[in-house]
This record gives sequence, structure tokens and C-alpha cells, in this order.
Amino acid sequence: MTIRRNPLNPIVAGVAALSLALSANSTLAEPKSYKIDEEHLSITFEVNHLGYASVIGLFLEGKGQFEYDEETNEVPSGKVVIQSASVFSNHDKRDEHLRKEDFLHSDRYPEITFEVTDFETTGERTGNLTGDLTLLGQTRPVTLDVTLNKAAEYPIGHKEYTLGISASTTIKRSDWGMTYALDPLMVADDVHLRFEFEAIQDEGWF
Repeated sequence: MTIRRNPLNPIVAGVAALSLALSANSTLAEPKSYKIDEEHLSITFEVNHLGYASVIGLFLEGKGQFEYDEETNEVPSGKVVIQSASVFSNHDKRDEHLRKEDFLHSDRYPEITFEVTDFETTGERTGNLTGDLTLLGQTRPVTLDVTLNKAAEYPIGHKEYTLGISASTTIKRSDWGMTYALDPLMVADDVHLRFEFEAIQDEGWF
């Protein structure tokens, strides 16, 4: 008895195997959603005053979420929202001034937002994160230096998969129309921003 073999069978099998492989890779490459843990979020700013010393302050209220693909090291989307009135520099009168029209104008612009537009890998755990920063009603691109400090299941508490991230950049406040005390120069134009946070893998957006 002669068994006839279909010459197309190896091709069909190969196509099927390739399809399965592509499907598996697509699953692996699917970005995950991460929500910033507000209990472990620090947003600091540093501005030189009269050349003597820098004032270092915080924004005490912020939240955010982003998508991150650990296989491809891509950040397809993300957003951080900061409450401008939460500014704190450990001096009540200065903080009230920072909330006024000369600086943050918090009554009119209660939120400062950053929305991700691009991410470029610069090392195994580093990259340049570009996004649109909206401040005082104006939106301009900003690039942050980002370092992924740790990615693992949290050892205590919620025990979810968590990322630990450091990010920093320097902006010129005058680019957003904040020109108070620049002429004569009392408060520097350069503002150094730093973000330290933990982000928990989470499927829901805020």
C-alpha cells in the first residue's frame, strides 16, 4: 500500500509554526499599565536665589500612569498630573507667592501636566523620555533622563510587580512665560526638576 504525502504539508506546518511564534511574541511584547504609587512619589524643584544658594521645594500632590513594554523597552503612553497649589518650600510667605500670578498662578492653572510622546533607550536601564509639559496654559516639549532602578515583585505590602524610577530634567521657566524676578536677576531662569517614584502594575487608568 502506497501512502501519498501532501507536498504542501511541510509548508502549512511551517506557516502555522511561524504564526504561533508571532502570536507568542506579540503577547510578550504587549505593554503593561503602571500606576504611580502616590505614597512613594517625590517631585522636587531647585532654583538658585541671587547666586547665594538654591531654594529646594516639593510638589506634594501628584498622580500618574503610563504603559511600559519591558520586552521592547518602549513607553507608548503616559501622563502625570501635578496640583500646582501643592507647592512647598518650607516657608509660608514664599509658598503663597509661588501660588500667585508671578509664578504658578494656581487659581487659574490648578494643574501641571506631562504627557509622554516618545522614549529613546540610551542604556540597559536608562533612556530619554520626551513629552509635552503644560504649565501656565502653555505646552512645550521636555525631555527627561530616566533610570529604571528596579523591576520586581514588591517584597512587602501589596506584593505586586513594581518599577522603581528616577527621572530628572532642567527647564527654563521663561519658556512658559514665568519671567518674574529675571530683570534684575533675583531668581534663576533654570529650574531643575527631579522625580522619584514607584509604579505598580495596574490595568486601570486614573
